[in-house]
Amino acid sequence: MMTVEEKPDVTYSDIGGCKEQLEKLREVVEMPLLQPERFVQLGIDPPKGVLLYGPPGTGKTLTARAVANRTDACFICVIGSELVQKYVGEGARMVRELFTLARSKKACILFIDEVDAIGGSRGSGGSGSEDDEVQRTMLEIVNQLDGFDARGNVKVLMATNRPDTLDPALLRPGRLDRKIEFSLPDLDGRTHIFKIQARSMNMDRDIRFELLARLCPNCTGADIRSVCTEAGMFAIRARRKSISEKDLIEAINKVVKGYAKFSATPK
Repeated sequence: MMTVEEKPDVTYSDIGGCKEQLEKLREVVEMPLLQPERFVQLGIDPPKGVLLYGPPGTGKTLTARAVANRTDACFICVIGSELVQKYVGEGARMVRELFTLARSKKACILFIDEVDAIGGSRGSGGSGSEDDEVQRTMLEIVNQLDGFDARGNVKVLMATNRPDTLDPALLRPGRLDRKIEFSLPDLDGRTHIFKIQARSMNMDRDIRFELLARLCPNCTGADIRSVCTEAGMFAIRARRKSISEKDLIEAINKVVKGYAKFSATPK
């Protein structure tokens, strides 16, 4: 149901195209865990929770794991749809157990992905016992957010690509205090992502990463990783031991054009 990592293996150097978002997240998650005395000195409480929103593949989960690595915090990840249960009260019980597990750790980052599956605005969906159970689960999350100390050892992060559907009760200050948008990476961000992917791959030395970044506008980090994997497949087919720039350009044409064809709506 959930993924528990005592210390994720993702570091800040593994993240590209999210410099501004990473700085904001470090301010509200890393600093309260590593330097809580700064908040005590000023007499303020750090944010309890953070909402990460943006298109799929833009680095929301990766960034959260990197912050957990930096703070030596346990990383607990759960998908919102997994908290939707058939029987009355099951979802709320799972939420309570989730927060109890998080509190038992020395430091913990609790990450709820696809929170729109359970945090939708009340009254926007259909009626029935299943919809009522989803609302009960969401209200239990709200109750848990209200019930723990902002200066404690647990930080709650939630991610969605549909922030407009979330219930206002979940978004109000004191629960999810910060909202951080993850947009598509710019040219520098895409270039950096290509270089990060190249570190673990056997590539030719004369590859122009900025040219590759210009050839794939509106691509996410996940798209670029797919491009690099596809380029490796081209090299394997050609029985070569390294990936060339030509392989990467052909991979861009295949992945980007293939994605556009797949996502196009037939007339």
